[in-house]
Amino acid sequence: MILEHIIHPDSVLCNVTARSKKHCLEILSELLTRRNPDIAYEEAFVRLIERERLGCTSLDKGVAFPHCRVNGVKKKSAALIKLLEPVDFDSIDGENVDLVFGLMVPSDLEPADHAEIKSIAHFLRDETLRARLRSANSSSELYEALLAGQHEPGRKMHSA
Repeated sequence: MILEHIIHPDSVLCNVTARSKKHCLEILSELLTRRNPDIAYEEAFVRLIERERLGCTSLDKGVAFPHCRVNGVKKKSAALIKLLEPVDFDSIDGENVDLVFGLMVPSDLEPADHAEIKSIAHFLRDETLRARLRSANSSSELYEALLAGQHEPGRKMHSA
């Protein structure tokens, strides 16, 4: 997967204050729909909440990967938030979450898309990447840190 195809600088926010997991998902919904003007952020928010009810999307170690399918979405879109203060995300490891990578995909997901989603989840579990993201002090630094992580030696990402 080539991250530049699904995430744009205006979909990345650093040092965000969120009151709760729900508030975090609301902020994420707004970011995910910025490049999808035909999709109301409320629709993405409802879908993220529904997905979260199926099972927590935390990947442990302070990282969450909320994702959802939305009718009317033509192509995948992603967003990244680095929280100023971690929030309770109902993580299995009990750790609060400070890094949230969201993904919105078309409702008619192709089999190859499932592999890409797994690839992103694996990528977000990388300790070096998490440290780099946490050291970012601005939204542009956070975006660059994310993109740099996919080009590390030995990193294999599925093609988009």
